[in-house]
Amino acid sequence: MNPRTALPVRVWALTALAMLAFAANSLLTRLALQHESIDAASFGSVRLASGALLLWAVLRWRHRGAHVAMRGDWVGASMLWLYVAGFSFAYLTLAAGTGALILFGCVQLTMLSVGWARGERFTAIAWIGFVLAVAGLVALLLPGLTAPPLAGALLMATAGIAWG
Repeated sequence: MNPRTALPVRVWALTALAMLAFAANSLLTRLALQHESIDAASFGSVRLASGALLLWAVLRWRHRGAHVAMRGDWVGASMLWLYVAGFSFAYLTLAAGTGALILFGCVQLTMLSVGWARGERFTAIAWIGFVLAVAGLVALLLPGLTAPPLAGALLMATAGIAWG
């Protein structure tokens, strides 16, 4: 394979894999909460605890048992909790596709807005994407026959902002 084309192919493949994982996250969460097999608070708690356990195991394996000094980040931990709580409770009322659209729209808008506030300047194509993202969220959330439940949409938007 040509070295000049290998990187873009790898980037596209990893991006596709990440998008599949994000979609699976929404589908599996909605499926778990749909039949009331578990409540949203317990589901979110299991997600956080299992993620912490896996992170601990990876760090221990990576450092071969050596002591690793860990510092807490209360802002980051709070945002993670807000994401998990909003995400879990939102899927009690939202369809998986609707929730994913709200979540990822808010993540992108948050990241772009923070970048802009920190001095990043957009190209014309980036502005078009930003405007389309805002327009899509507005159209999705406008009251009407297909508008999602407001409480679920606000919870998912909160999750997206916390993630972003």
